[in-house]
Amino acid sequence: MSDNRKTVLIVRTMPEAGQAILKARADVRIVAFPMNITRPQLLDLIKAEPRIDGMILGVQKIGPDEIAASNNLSVVARIGVGYDAIDVPALTAQRIPLMITGEANSPSVAEKALYFMLTLAKRGPHMDALVKSGGWMQRLSQMPADLIGKTVLVVGFGRIGTRVVKRCVAMEMNVLVSDPHVSPAAIKAAGAEPVTSLADALPRADFVTLHCPKTAATTNLIGAAELGRLKPSAYLVNTARGGIVDEAALAAALTTGRLAGAGLDVLLDEPPPSDHPLLRLPQVITAPHMAGVTREAFDRMAMQAATNVLSVFDGATLKANVVNGGVLG
Repeated sequence: MSDNRKTVLIVRTMPEAGQAILKARADVRIVAFPMNITRPQLLDLIKAEPRIDGMILGVQKIGPDEIAASNNLSVVARIGVGYDAIDVPALTAQRIPLMITGEANSPSVAEKALYFMLTLAKRGPHMDALVKSGGWMQRLSQMPADLIGKTVLVVGFGRIGTRVVKRCVAMEMNVLVSDPHVSPAAIKAAGAEPVTSLADALPRADFVTLHCPKTAATTNLIGAAELGRLKPSAYLVNTARGGIVDEAALAAALTTGRLAGAGLDVLLDEPPPSDHPLLRLPQVITAPHMAGVTREAFDRMAMQAATNVLSVFDGATLKANVVNGGVLG
C-alpha cells in the first residue's frame, strides 16, 4: 500500500516545539538526520527515500545534487535566517522556495551584540580574572568604559539592526546607521543618524556592529583600509557572518594596537582551527555562532520553520519568509 504522506527531512536537533507542529499533521511523515552528518551521507539519505517533499536544515549545505535527488521537493526551510550554505540559484532554477525564520531570532542576536559591546567596554574577562587570580588591587590597571555618550555605527538596518539601534538608543549612545537599502527617514525615525559613506562614518565610531547579510558586495566589507580608519580605542562586533570581516586584517590591527578589541560570534571557518590568530588575542571575545540560538529563539525558529514548510504544502506560502521570491510569480 502506497504512503501518500508528504515527507519532510529534518535535522534531528530540531526542537520538539517545531517537530510537534509537523507530527500533528496526519499527512506528513518525518525523516530525521543527525546534525553532524556529512554532505555525502546526506545525499545518500536523500537518495534512499522514495520522495522528499520538504527539507528543514540547520547548517547543512545543499546544492544541485541534493536537489536533483529529492524527488518531489517543493520547499527548503532553514532553522535560522542565514542561507549562505544553500545554493539559492539551484533552488530557484527548479522554482523551489527557500524560506527563513524571519524575526524569530532577531531579538536574541540584538541582545548578543549589546552583550559584546558591554563586555568589551566593561572589560569583563579582565575583571573576572583579577578577582579569581588574587589581583584585586590591580583593578585600576585597565579602566572600564561607559556606553553612554559613545558613538556606535550599526551596519545594516534590517530585522536585527533595527533592534540593535533601539537598544543602543536606550543606552543613551549616539547611533549611526549605514544601510543603502533603507530610507534616511526610516533611520531618523528610529532615533539614529543615517550615513551615506561607510568610510566617512568609521572614524566617528567607538563601536562598529555588523548586521548585514553576507553577499558578494559585503564579503571583506571590513578590511585593512576600513580598520585603519577606526580609532585605536574602537571595538568591532560581528554577529552577522564570517567573511564580512577580513580576519587577517583584523588580527593585524589588534596585534599592532590599531584597534582596542573585538567581539566575534562568527568566523570564516567554523569551527576555526585551534591555531587561529584571533583566538590567541586576549582583547578578542568569542562565541561559537550562538548569537541567534537561545532556548527561546531555538523554539521560535523551529516552530517558524515547520510553519513555513506547511504553508507551502497547503498552498498558502508565507511569502515574507521566502528568500527567492521570484519563484512564486
